[in-house]
Amino acid sequence: MPRALRPFRVGQYRLLAVALALSLFGAGVWLIAVVFQIKGDGGGPVQVSWVATANAVGLTIAVLLGGAVADRVPQRRILLTVEIVKLVLVVAIATLALSGTLEVWHLAVVGFVLGIADGFFMPAYSALLPSILPEEQLLAANGFEGMLRPAILQAAGPAVAALLIAILSPAAAFLIIGATQLAAITCLVLLRPTPLRRELTRERHPALELLVDVRDGFAYMVRTPWLLATLVLACLLVLLIMGPFEVLLPFAVTERTGGDAGSYAIVLAAFGVGGALSSIAVASMRLPRRYLTVMNLAWGLGCLPLALVGLTTSLWVMTVAAFVVGATFSGAGVIWGTLLQRRVPPAMLGRVSSLDFFVSLALMPISMAVAGPVGEAVGYAPVFFVAAFVPPVLTVIAIFAARMPRDELAHPLDA
Repeated sequence: MPRALRPFRVGQYRLLAVALALSLFGAGVWLIAVVFQIKGDGGGPVQVSWVATANAVGLTIAVLLGGAVADRVPQRRILLTVEIVKLVLVVAIATLALSGTLEVWHLAVVGFVLGIADGFFMPAYSALLPSILPEEQLLAANGFEGMLRPAILQAAGPAVAALLIAILSPAAAFLIIGATQLAAITCLVLLRPTPLRRELTRERHPALELLVDVRDGFAYMVRTPWLLATLVLACLLVLLIMGPFEVLLPFAVTERTGGDAGSYAIVLAAFGVGGALSSIAVASMRLPRRYLTVMNLAWGLGCLPLALVGLTTSLWVMTVAAFVVGATFSGAGVIWGTLLQRRVPPAMLGRVSSLDFFVSLALMPISMAVAGPVGEAVGYAPVFFVAAFVPPVLTVIAIFAARMPRDELAHPLDA
């Protein structure tokens, strides 16, 4: 069997993979449905920034606690609870949209709660995966996940959403999300519980134990140079690129190329296809010997095509740029997920995974909040130029400041 497909020999992984795919599909539909629900009600980039910022704030404030919980509570139980909450919320939004009473503040509130839910989902998934698969199959599994996120989250989900919006309305797209959440819940119900890879102590009050766990996670991050430098770099990259990509890109596509929801879906699909192909390619190979250097350079240099988004009025140029960005980011992400699962102690993996999301996304609310107003004030081009040319410089600084070339040779993972 090809290296990238070997994890599918395990029945429990097949259930988890399908549940993840369904959940990501619903998230991809949500991305498009929210934008065009707001546009249909006369809103613009500022209103989209409100909803995106609310989601980012919810994720940021919940993810540290989510990681501590993932190291103490069976991860399957966390995933199941999160998917049930998401189902209830999306059904409520669909009902409001069908009745014509849905407002931006409704979307912002639900986006905030969905962010909290994701703050618990992602660390639990990362901590659960090594409990299901052997170490030598983690790169392939992370490659499949890396393929799912762009192919389903940025391509298939948005494409289906654009079709439903064109034929029916955003409300129909919200209903589809509810159906996929129900199917994901079914898969998680069938998934067998797995034991925690940690010996728990009961020396303090449970709430205090969680706080101590969070503190220990921060301490591990600070004393681990490659981890700290990569997370700080990711935090700065998110500040520079997340707001422009999430908030300004749909308006750059529709206003500068004369496109519509379908045009925006094409650009997102290109991002997804590039990420999917890159993830499968990385999953089919061994980890590179210079895994830290390769990973960080891919993230930094992969931002350069964003300059084309700020320059061009051609849809195909934007599409190619999105393809390249998706390929570099997803390929590096596969290496990163495997690196955490291979080098972080199992008893701390949930907390480090949550720190990964927290530190790297800490500035995402600011990026979301300022992208819309700044884009309207100075134009889209200057914002995308900054997002393209500053990250490569920051990446080189991070690599040498943390002495990553020396560290990756001292701790090889390519065997």
